Amino acid sequence: MWYLLNVIFNILNKKIYNYFPYPYFVSVIHLFVGVVYCLVSWGVGLPKRAPIDSNLLKLLIPVAICHGIGHIMSNVSFAAVAVSFTHTIKALEPFFNAAASQFVLGQQIPLTLWLSLAPVVLGVSMASLTELSFNWTGFISAMISNISFTYRSIYSKKAMTDMDSTNLYAYISIIALIFCIPPAIILEGPTLVKTGFSDAIAKVGLTKFISDLFWVGMFYHLYNQIATNTLERVAPLTHAVGNVLKRVFVIGFTILVFGNKISTQTGIGTVIAIAGVAIYSYIKAQMEEEKRKGKAA
Repeated sequence: MWYLLNVIFNILNKKIYNYFPYPYFVSVIHLFVGVVYCLVSWGVGLPKRAPIDSNLLKLLIPVAICHGIGHIMSNVSFAAVAVSFTHTIKALEPFFNAAASQFVLGQQIPLTLWLSLAPVVLGVSMASLTELSFNWTGFISAMISNISFTYRSIYSKKAMTDMDSTNLYAYISIIALIFCIPPAIILEGPTLVKTGFSDAIAKVGLTKFISDLFWVGMFYHLYNQIATNTLERVAPLTHAVGNVLKRVFVIGFTILVFGNKISTQTGIGTVIAIAGVAIYSYIKAQMEEEKRKGKAA
């Protein structure tokens, strides 16, 4: 379900950007549809809304802001370059995670882990150099999203709570939505009012435009919800490998659907990067497992 929803989201999202290139507004719609879904779920008591106090709110605000920035920047990249290329750059996320753990949190990262990240960096570099849809907007925004999601995971660890993942994700979505609305209004509002909406409606019609935005929001929320619920239920290794395979799925399907031409070097670079992430995820999960056994002993 996680893979399927993710692939559908990525394809529908890119189709929207092909006729409506407003990533800040579309990012807000993704979050807005998800928040409405959460509010309706709470309204019918599935799940029961968990109470939130000011202390938890203070811990969740940085998580939600990083979530919001990461989400908007991913979408700026999706709108600017081929989806497969954005996902290749986003394969660098473990590299940023390791750097933040070592230099921000002061945790020692073993040499084997750093070495396993070398192919990821090499592969992304190779893919970037010959990517046919390459532009700096797409590349830099995907990099910023990597950094934002890294900080999101750092703040998430600090905000570890007894609240279940469904409620937690709902609160993060609400705060992120509030944060994302002002930049969308400031940066895209005037153009949207002048030509953006009318152009999109002229191209695909009002009904398709509204239904596309509704469904892309639903798929975005559901795939994130299922990913979060999966994380609760499986060991770190399973989830890490799952995440790598998810990128393979998305890259493969989007190349097929959009018929993106990719150079041989970009293809090889993407494969090397994904293989590197797989090795890194395996080593890291093994370390987590040993740590867990050590504590249990």
